[in-house]
Amino acid sequence: MLSAADLLGAEGPFAREVPGFAPRAAQQAMAAAVEEAIAEAQMLVAEAGTGTGKTFAYLVPALMSGKRVIVSTGTKTLQDQLFHRDLPRVRSVLGARLAAALLKGRANYLCLHRLEQAHKEGRFASREEAAKLAAIYAWSRRTASGDRAELAEVAEDSPLWPRVTSTAENCLGAECPLYNDCFVVKARRAAQEADLVIVNHHLLFADLAIKQEGFGEILPGAQAFILDEAHQIPELAGQFFSVSLSARQLSELASDARGECAGVSGALASLRDPLDALEGTLKRLRLALDRFPAKGPFNQIERDAEVERELHELAKALADLAEALDKQAARSRGLDSVRERVLEQAARLNHLTDSTARDAVHWYELTPHGFALHATPLDIAQPLRELRAQSQAAWIFTSATLAIAGRFDHFNRQIGLSDPVELCVESPFDYARQALLYLPPDLPDPSAANAVERLLDAIVPVLEASQGRAFLLFTSHRALRRAAELLPARVGFPLFVQGSAPRNLLLDGFRASGNGVLLGAASFWEGVDVAGDALSVVVIDKLPFAAPDDPVLVARLDALREAGANPFNDWQVPNAVIALRQGAGRLIRDLHDRGVLVLCDPRLTSKGYGRIFLASLPAMPRTRGLAEVVDFFTDAIDQ
Repeated sequence: MLSAADLLGAEGPFAREVPGFAPRAAQQAMAAAVEEAIAEAQMLVAEAGTGTGKTFAYLVPALMSGKRVIVSTGTKTLQDQLFHRDLPRVRSVLGARLAAALLKGRANYLCLHRLEQAHKEGRFASREEAAKLAAIYAWSRRTASGDRAELAEVAEDSPLWPRVTSTAENCLGAECPLYNDCFVVKARRAAQEADLVIVNHHLLFADLAIKQEGFGEILPGAQAFILDEAHQIPELAGQFFSVSLSARQLSELASDARGECAGVSGALASLRDPLDALEGTLKRLRLALDRFPAKGPFNQIERDAEVERELHELAKALADLAEALDKQAARSRGLDSVRERVLEQAARLNHLTDSTARDAVHWYELTPHGFALHATPLDIAQPLRELRAQSQAAWIFTSATLAIAGRFDHFNRQIGLSDPVELCVESPFDYARQALLYLPPDLPDPSAANAVERLLDAIVPVLEASQGRAFLLFTSHRALRRAAELLPARVGFPLFVQGSAPRNLLLDGFRASGNGVLLGAASFWEGVDVAGDALSVVVIDKLPFAAPDDPVLVARLDALREAGANPFNDWQVPNAVIALRQGAGRLIRDLHDRGVLVLCDPRLTSKGYGRIFLASLPAMPRTRGLAEVVDFFTDAIDQ
């Protein structure tokens, strides 16, 4: 049998059958490493530069291994792309007949029971919402998967979706009257029977962290886990080993309790007072929190007499509701489920308000109308080590951005890997010819009051030379908003500003414009692919260090300091390097792309740590002269 590298080689079936396929040594090297890792149950960390073809490099050995493999990726969009585009292509070429399944978290699947409830209740904020529910109802009769991604006409953030999908708390499980038709159950059964399952990191860690959703283990026991976009793993793992409780969860609990009362005579009369008390306490607590920063350590708010009183009232309201539900639970499976949720959330509240615990950082965050309490572990390396040891499987971590100046030490330390197999394969793109790094001279420190104005002074001539076709990536929404205010008076190109429309519509408009300028923050730094002439400039306003007011970050830096480490060099710089590499990676997406990367932070050359950032970027010519940027685009026109 041919090896994975041979299958992807010049004499292999992909070269013969896939239009435009070009054998790449880097792709073959990665495929060989993945093949060996699966066969030997190794831990493999593989950085594969943009354009390597890493998807085929891990799918080919996965499909040929004869073992059960779980592939996890960063977003649901990439998950759909893998399952609906890449996997069918590879299976077709290899003639692989094994069973494959796509599995998402339960909130992505229509819940037929809750749809029936919403249909009967008939509560709508508008005629448009009623029409959207009718569209969902009609779709429910024809969909085979129940995956809400199929129904594009109802926006992803529509308030209807939480009403017609289930959560771990409100699912009735096997006692649901529509259990046999449940889309979640069908998807999980298919996954348990499949040889290859494609999931996303959120679902993977929800399952591995034993966040049970009412069906036991979601994912089948696998012999290999392949985690793409693995640079996201440290942060996501921290989220899923955290304990959290939000005002929204408690409000939904009260709403679901009222909904369950509809079919039980007299139940609402006995539950109305404790439900009113719970909802009133949530409002008063949010008002009490209004004078505090949007995010901070829990001990910052617990010392406040008003907050302390309302937290006590919240605990009492949950206890009173649980007592009232005790008398009604036997009358309805739905009310019994609500009672279990009340007890679980009361226990969670008790844990979260115990700020004396030393194993986690207790913190809060505020939203415009709500709040959330969290307890986040400082160390995720140990629980991740335990999970990997328990699985006895191969674990393959891959991304275009895992290394800091060619070394994986930071990533390995974060997730508890000791002595893994390491592979770094470079992008096939010719950055020396295709790209130029421009460091504008004489820019002020990024904290200067006029930093955004001076940044625009530096980049407007670049935009004129490139005729738009640019991403402006900001590290803060405040800087983005300021640039969006000032830029229309400075350039005549179509502007696409994050927040003014859904992300996919902004990108579609940008691509179609031919000369657009897109202003984006966090979510545009990665997972965005604009190949070709539509994007020729990426501007990054400053080095993407994490916000210094993040309570989890502050606690982690303190712990590193106490352990004798250097928090800035050992944590903040490496994480910022990875984020910068992601943003810079938006520029060159194809062998034929050409573009200029503009980095507007003077610390790159004035501070010693700037060398680490520059050494971690692809090797490309560097200039501080605007004339060379203009020449770069003039040469492109002449070619």
